[in-house]
Amino acid sequence: MAAAAGRSSKSTGGTGPSPDLEADIRQLREDIAKLAEQLAATKDHSYSAARRAAAEGVEQLRTQGEAAIEGLRANASDVQEQVIATVREKPVTSLAIAAGVGFLFALLSRR
Repeated sequence: MAAAAGRSSKSTGGTGPSPDLEADIRQLREDIAKLAEQLAATKDHSYSAARRAAAEGVEQLRTQGEAAIEGLRANASDVQEQVIATVREKPVTSLAIAAGVGFLFALLSRR
């Protein structure tokens, strides 16, 4: 073991790290700096891609919501037209139904 320690001090000259080791350390530092820059760029790219995808999803949901609301408005308009037509065709029946519904609401509201 003492012989191994003696060899390592002889190979470095006992004065410090060898020039090859210093060059390797410099190269490692440069590589680490490049990797850090690449990670920062990747992070920014991933963030912007996720933000863009979220914005597209929001826009798609907004479009679908507006289409659904328009469909509901059209259905409500059709139902309203049917009720108006039925009331005009059978006014006495419509009046009796309205009175019955009003009576039921009155019963339910008292309890």
